[in-house]
Parts: sequence; C-alpha cells; structure tokens
Amino acid sequence: MRMARIVGSVSAVALAAAGSLVALAPTSSAAGTAATGSSVYSVAPYVDMSNSQEGMLDTAITAHGLKAYTAAFVLGSGCNQIWGDTLPIGADSFTDPEIAKAKAEGASLIISSGGASGLALAWTCSTQSSIDAGYQALINDYGVTQLDFDVEGAAIADTASVARQMQAMKDLKATNPSLQFSMTLPVLANGLTSDGVNIVKAAKTAGIKIDVVNIMTMDYYAGAGTEMGQGSIAAAQATLAQMQSVDPGYTYANLGITPMIGKNDDGSTFTLADAQSVEAFAAQHGVGRLAFWSVNRDQPCAGSAGSLSTCSELSQSNLAFTDTFVPYAGTGGGGGGTTGSDFSLSVAPGSASVAQGGSATAAVSTTITSGSAESVSLAASGAPAGVALSFNPASVSSGGSSTLTAAVGSSVAAGSYPITVTGTASTGSHSATYTLTVTGSGGGGGTGGGGPLVNPGFETGSLSPWTGSGTVVSSPVHSGSHALQATPTAGSTGEVDQTVTLSPNHSYTLTAWVQGPYAYVGVSGGATASAWSNSTAWNQLSVPFTTGASGTVTVYVHGWYGQAAVTADDFTLS
Repeated sequence: MRMARIVGSVSAVALAAAGSLVALAPTSSAAGTAATGSSVYSVAPYVDMSNSQEGMLDTAITAHGLKAYTAAFVLGSGCNQIWGDTLPIGADSFTDPEIAKAKAEGASLIISSGGASGLALAWTCSTQSSIDAGYQALINDYGVTQLDFDVEGAAIADTASVARQMQAMKDLKATNPSLQFSMTLPVLANGLTSDGVNIVKAAKTAGIKIDVVNIMTMDYYAGAGTEMGQGSIAAAQATLAQMQSVDPGYTYANLGITPMIGKNDDGSTFTLADAQSVEAFAAQHGVGRLAFWSVNRDQPCAGSAGSLSTCSELSQSNLAFTDTFVPYAGTGGGGGGTTGSDFSLSVAPGSASVAQGGSATAAVSTTITSGSAESVSLAASGAPAGVALSFNPASVSSGGSSTLTAAVGSSVAAGSYPITVTGTASTGSHSATYTLTVTGSGGGGGTGGGGPLVNPGFETGSLSPWTGSGTVVSSPVHSGSHALQATPTAGSTGEVDQTVTLSPNHSYTLTAWVQGPYAYVGVSGGATASAWSNSTAWNQLSVPFTTGASGTVTVYVHGWYGQAAVTADDFTLS
C-alpha cells in the first residue's frame, strides 16, 4: 500500500533498536483493554500517519464509531526505526500526539511496518537481537498487542529477511503471550503469489502461525472495469485454500481483507456497493479482519483528485466506507459472523499432466470454516470420454480428506481439461477446479525434448496447457517459431505454470532458455528450487531438484514486480 509523502509539518521519531519512543502509555492493563481476539480489531482501516489530514481519524472515532485503526508505517532504517516515508529523524510533532488523542477517545491501535515505499526492520537489519528489541520497543512504548507487517515488491521474495521476521515473531510471542501479528501481502483474484505462499510456509517452518494473513485486494491490473468487490471475495476464497494447503488449521478467522477504496492506481474502482458485498461475505464466514486503504481517502474530491492519498475520487459522503465496515466489528473479530455450519474445499495439486493409459491422484481436502462438522458428498464433472474419475472415500465429514483418482484411457485425445470437483452438504456446496492435461503415450515432445512437459517450446502457438498471464509470441524466440512472454505488473510477477507428475523421490534437472530482467525459472509444490538471470541476451538456466513422495511439481517462469517482460523458450525436464 502506498504511503503519501509528508504534506504538512510532520517529522519522525527514531526508534533505537533497543531504545524507547516517547512514552505514550506504559505496558499495563489499560494499554490493552481490548483482549486478543476481541471484535474491536475486526475493523481496523489503515491511517496514513504522514498525511496532514489530522481531523479524519478523530472524526471517524468520535462521530462514526470506529474502534480500531492501523497506523502506517514504521520503517526500518538500518537497525533503527522511524515513522514515515523517508522522513528525517527529529522531534515528532504529529504522529505521537494523534495516536495519544485516538487512545484517549477509546480507539485501539495496530502498528504497521513496511509498505510500498519502505521496509520493516527485519529487512533492513540483519542482527536478530536488534530486530527483536526494535519490535519490542513498539509494543512497550505504544502499549499495543497487535503488530502488522506490510511486505511488498522485491521484499516479499527476500527469504533471509522473511526468516528473520518469523524468528522475531516467535521470540516476541514467547515474551508477550497476548501478542498477535498480521502479514499484509499483495494478492490477485486467484490468490497469493508463490512468494506470498512461501511466507506462510516460512511461518510454519519457524513453528508459528500467522494470526491474520491480510490480503491487499487492490490494483489487480486486469482492466479499469474489473469488479473489485467480487475480486476481493474471490481472492479471499483462493487465499484461504492456499493457507490451508500449508496448515489445515487456518480458517477465515486467520484472514484479513484490505481493499483500496475508490479509484485504484490501475484505474479500477472499489465502490460502496463493493464494500457492502465484502462486509456481507465477512459476516457470513467470520473473516478475522476488515480494513481498507485508507481513512484519509474516505471522502470525496473537489473535482478530480491530484493524489490518491487524500480522497476516493468517488461521489460519496465523508467516511461512507467507514460507516459500511464499522458494523462488522459487532460480528467479526476472528471467528464471528454466521453461527451456521460451513466448510471450504480445495484440491492439491490443482493440476496434473498424464500420458494416455496413465493415471493421476490428488488430495481433496475439506475444512470447517464455521459451526460443526457435516457430511460432504464429493462429485466431479467435466472429464472427457475415456477418463474415469473416482473418490476414496466418496463422502467425508467436513474437516476430512479424500483421494481423487483420474484414470486416463489409451484413446483419450491429448489436451487440457478443466474438471470441477464439488462437495455438497445440507448447508450448501463448494467447488474447486482440477486441470487434467492428457499427453500422448510418449509423454510430451516438442522443441527441446521436454520430457513430461507438454508444449515445452510453445510451438503449438498457444499457451495451453501452461496456465497464467503469459502470451505466446513469434519474436523473440530461442528456437522454432514461438516462445513465451511473461509480463509483470506492479502487483504481479506475471507467472506462468505447468504441473507435471514425475517419479517420486527422484532427481531431475529443469532447464530453460530465458532473456529479460529478473527472469526466474523453477519448481514448486513437491519440490522447491529456482534460478534467475538478468540479461538481455538468451541464456540457459538450469535448476536441479529432487521430487517428494508424490512426484508432482509445478514448473514455473516469471519476471519481477514492475520490471519489463521476460521471454522463455525450450524447457526440458531430464
């Protein structure tokens, strides 16, 4: 999320890594009147603390019932921290007094570090003890029990910094039992990027659980007419499935939804009607947190806005989005909402490539999202003639899993087939898509050999069975007549994938020819490995890896956020 540069007279407060801020409140029961998990944090929109609109937060609290907000952003500066966006360290004349005033008016505080224009401390400091002490200073001096970390751009793929972040949270939770933390991550309508999923995995590796995975449902760069309300809901559903694939214990109570109200940077618009749809979805499923960027923008413009930091560019009443979301604080709070039973359904892996005469399996998992367990019957549709689909077992209690088997006959035509897997209970049904790609009995072929990969040189002239946002081009190419071009955006790496089933516990090498800035090639899922280059000339990347027990991996290629397009050609698996 963007943070506006200082408009009025705003300076910063230095946070010495082991030092102290201006003492607004001691660590006491008064500092944490809202217990962890209380509904007070169910609605906590962001407030740009370097924006000079001092009255917006005050009015939202005193006249519109806002009970919590997220103060953005604290930035790492080496092993110190500051408030604001590249602000000089000095006497604080705005941020601390505004926080103190909001506290006196009864509002609870979440402090957010990072953002689109800065980094949290774990990304700017490599000394673990200093990182822990810096975050502890925030807890002590502001009396908070909630910390948020907004990770965007290249920072999301910085695995060393992510590991330090998770270690810090593990350390802090050990000494602050009531502490909760959220990771705010970029998302598309189809869920987190692979780097975002890796952050959830890093938490599990560290032995902790992210209290709220807060997704930024904004700036999809899918066109100005994108329906952002349904896009937010689709992203929430997809993200929960990704979270549960890492840890089945995650529920909607561990999910946050944060749209950008009004006009987004990409020209799309999140309207008041969209806000109503998202609030209703949150109430139905017990979403852990609703937020938005930002309280400062929750007002109309006088004409056309000169900056997206100060208004929504919509015809609205002041704080209309706040009014739409605030009622949710009475039903949400990490597990509120509907008291009826409901479940979610996911399929992993989501696709497979199978030769004629072969078979593939996938795990169909259900998770209770509200209420209690219920019987779920499983069915599948969309398979071509000659493909037999079966479930073992054919029904489960929500929270249980089944194995889907796709047996491919020898005469099934090669191609990619989307199969809809549906679970039906007395309270309703949920579906997921499983993409089955049938290859010739030889398994693959095409320029570069390919092995089990289908269309490895893109010589069919189409993307299928690869999936993603890439396009097939006739120039530049490494060999043959076609190649793949993946074009990143500010919010997406432009990733293109193909899932294949290989021999379990076997060593392979993936190779591909690429050109362009920050071109990544790798595998995920049943194995994790990658390589990248930054060259305007064709160069070959080689990625050795070893499959796991399932043998299934997803081969991918992507560029980097906000960079130019990358081109890939002649993939091989050997």
